[in-house]
Amino acid sequence: MMLLVGTAKGLFRLIDDDARQSWRIEGPYIEGYSVLHTTAAPDGTLYAATAHKIWGAHIYASRDNGASWTTLDAVPQHPPDSGRGTTKSIWYLAASNDVLFAGIDPAGLFRSDDKGRSWQAVAGLNDHPTRSTWEPSRGCFAVHSIYVDASRPEHIVAAVSAGGVYRSDDGGMLWHPANQGVRAENLPDPNPETGHNVHRVVSHPRMPERLYRQCYNGTYRSDDRGRSWIEITDGLPSDFGYAIAVDPNDPDTIFQIPESSSHLRAPVDGKLRVYCSRDAGSTWQSVSEGLPDAHVYVTVLREAIDTDARTPCGVYFGTSGGQLFASADAGGSWRQVAGYLPRVLSVRALESS
Repeated sequence: MMLLVGTAKGLFRLIDDDARQSWRIEGPYIEGYSVLHTTAAPDGTLYAATAHKIWGAHIYASRDNGASWTTLDAVPQHPPDSGRGTTKSIWYLAASNDVLFAGIDPAGLFRSDDKGRSWQAVAGLNDHPTRSTWEPSRGCFAVHSIYVDASRPEHIVAAVSAGGVYRSDDGGMLWHPANQGVRAENLPDPNPETGHNVHRVVSHPRMPERLYRQCYNGTYRSDDRGRSWIEITDGLPSDFGYAIAVDPNDPDTIFQIPESSSHLRAPVDGKLRVYCSRDAGSTWQSVSEGLPDAHVYVTVLREAIDTDARTPCGVYFGTSGGQLFASADAGGSWRQVAGYLPRVLSVRALESS
């Protein structure tokens, strides 16, 4: 197993002993850059989404399982006459067949049909009639949580912070708001069509129509590709948080890390806890054995959690304090596998080759 851990100062690889108990840390790679997200393409190429305060936003690629990285020359950009400004960061990457999608800040979705050598704007989303309801959130103004149904690639889901979730049924030409049933109590209208501050959306790989989302106000499930949502917050100690992930082997099993409020943005009661539901959000239990449970004031960011597809699944997450935690038994027990990394921004679990 390999973990790609993106931080505020570069990317690290953690390689396990095949039992997911002992980990070797390698790196940093892409030194000095914030690595906001990583993904793996079907051909084995790894991609990293980055940002740098001086050198700008870039996409990096690796064709040797992360041992070395090269920057791509092309960067997705809004048209100069759009008034949206230059790209501040590459926020999210998604690979589907021969297409690579990128979500950027300022909010925009782009696609590449040549492995990132050139980019085209997905105008149906970027110029959506509801764009006037979008606005920067505290952490970004970006498109993220891009999911393409591998068996039916015309079905795409993407999220905007802050703007809400959108879905396309025709490969990205037309986009429809997908926020029915989701609260937005931070807005004047608490039940708007768009404008939601959505922190993360995850799609289940075996049941693509099953989505989960963590928002500024609550945790939700959709069973119809985002057309409607059911709130599943009841049983969690807070309706605020960033991190949510699924068990790739079971669409009813999800993991969530609650935070106290939008003001403190730290674990509830100072206890770092992971909550798990094995019935699609009907009930929740804390699965936190081995995690620190007093005076913990770190944040677990939206992309800083991932799971693997082994049985039982492994669960991994990193914190703003540079700690990385791993569970090899679906949250049954935890161990700290790194303690002094830079601020963790993203975690990706991959089978090492």
